[in-house]
Amino acid sequence: MKKIESTQNALVKYWKKLATTRKERERSGEFIVEGFHLVEEALKNKEQVLQLIVREGVDLPMLWPIDNVATIEVTAAVVKEFAETETSQGVFAVCKQPLLKDDVMASWRKVLLIDAVQDPGNIGTMIRTADAAGLDAVILGKGCADLYNPKTLRSAQGSHFHIPVLRGDLEEWIEQLQDNDVPVFGTALDEDAVVYSDIEHTGSFAIMMGNEGSGIQPQLLSMTDQNMIIPILGQAESLNVAVATGIVLYGFVK
Repeated sequence: MKKIESTQNALVKYWKKLATTRKERERSGEFIVEGFHLVEEALKNKEQVLQLIVREGVDLPMLWPIDNVATIEVTAAVVKEFAETETSQGVFAVCKQPLLKDDVMASWRKVLLIDAVQDPGNIGTMIRTADAAGLDAVILGKGCADLYNPKTLRSAQGSHFHIPVLRGDLEEWIEQLQDNDVPVFGTALDEDAVVYSDIEHTGSFAIMMGNEGSGIQPQLLSMTDQNMIIPILGQAESLNVAVATGIVLYGFVK
């Protein structure tokens, strides 16, 4: 097993950039996950894992399928250079961002579209919720937090490895889904919106959720098949976007 002790090592500097900068993640097509749970989920898609990084003194589970996976031992000082959690468990995986084929994307019948949601914790929770609800994919539009931001990864709790998540132009995706007979439903506070539980659908649907403060962009709302609302029964002004996503998705998949 290779061991790195210097914080000035080129690989350590690269891992730090990967953990802290969206630009480096987009340039390299790679990302890094931290902690036993996320690394274990990554190893279920072993072809995505490029390297395991283990702090000295940390024992890996015996049943992890790490044969032929490059494993690098590092010191505690090195871990501090790129760890995102205050009390790191000392285990990381460097992973490839997956590439999706057109024929796979054309088969999607249950999709979550996300427009300009800026909080990475919300994005991660929405990905996790879509995974739990059995959706086929999640598509992030312009203005969304990075899907490989460390906080997004932690909030998603491994769902990045279970469900396709990609960035895309939502206008193009709305048109493509509708061409494939997948109706698109937006969430909006307008007079034409109907209560989400009153909407009838055939089992195929795309749900679009919008920015925490301003909602979905008007040009996107104008393209939907129907817009809907979640009734507010108490005195709260609004719902958190991730909570609203869970309510609507489970209303559609039940």
